[in-house]
Amino acid sequence: MWRTAARLADGREIVYFDETPGRRPLPDGRGLPRPAPECEIRRDPLTGDWIAVTAHRNTRTFLPPAEECPLCPSRDGRLSEIPDPDYDVVVFENRFPSFSAATPDVAPLVDGEPLFVRARGAGRCEVVCFSSDHQASAATLPGGRMSTVIEAWADRTAALSRRDDVAQVAVFENRGEEIGVTLHHPHGQVYGYPYVPARTVRMIERAREHRAATGGELFADVLAAERRAGTRIVRAGEHWTTFVPAAARWPVEAHVTPHRHVPDLASLNPAERAELAVLYRDLLRRCDALYGTPLPYIAVWHQAPVRDGRDDIRLHLQLCSVRRAADKIKYLAGSESGLAAWINDVAPERIAARLREAA
Repeated sequence: MWRTAARLADGREIVYFDETPGRRPLPDGRGLPRPAPECEIRRDPLTGDWIAVTAHRNTRTFLPPAEECPLCPSRDGRLSEIPDPDYDVVVFENRFPSFSAATPDVAPLVDGEPLFVRARGAGRCEVVCFSSDHQASAATLPGGRMSTVIEAWADRTAALSRRDDVAQVAVFENRGEEIGVTLHHPHGQVYGYPYVPARTVRMIERAREHRAATGGELFADVLAAERRAGTRIVRAGEHWTTFVPAAARWPVEAHVTPHRHVPDLASLNPAERAELAVLYRDLLRRCDALYGTPLPYIAVWHQAPVRDGRDDIRLHLQLCSVRRAADKIKYLAGSESGLAAWINDVAPERIAARLREAA
């Protein structure tokens, strides 16, 4: 893989990940003004969770026609976010970030009230384009291209982890209008959070409780238990296992977990990266085969925080979908949205069996 960095017209960084050498990035001819993001975070006094407030994102691009897609290459006189006429994998700073080092300072309290703590929403948000082909998807990428995507994820995880304003790096992909995508081009995102998100905080607490009670590593023990049971295993490799968790929240949910403790994507060795390219595409293709149409999903790579908690969180993928039947969507209503009390309409063992059959 060959890595080439450049700058867009407004100063944002763009990084090309190529499968052949020789790229000389073209200049961005759009004449864009410098970004002026307004990102802040506010702490919920009832839960302690941080909430991002980003009013500037309300004007971001929303489901443009294919001929106006900002993630396609610049061709035929039309300029996009990628100045070059073709690319393999490309990463650039989000034009409408949830977190940004360029955001201005804010007062430490909302309305001067000590209970309402806030801070500037520093950090970084990036877009990862998997292919220059607007009609492609992560599931249909060739094996070599998925390997390039994984290398890009690892590179950006390492880069953002070195920043002082980043506490945790998350890699994710949203696909399908049912879950709220605003662009159909095959892409994902990398977030460098200025705080450790609530789910990670809770997983660290559970991992430490488990270690204190049993002496074991929580993620290793969960993986071992799933492999012993076997009823929810979708596919097992030499370095990774794909399974539906016993307490799955979503109608379709699968985890991909490495067999050794790895804190993040940057820490994977070459053999693990190579097998991941195979198993991840395999899972995506099984998901698309469930109902005969592309499955809307959210795929999140949970990684350890960049400082405290490196020994507590094991890298793992959580893929989930709101589709509970071919013609039905699960909505997060009162119980889930109001109380965070999840109710799953599909037995995890049943969805695991269907994913196995969907090979």
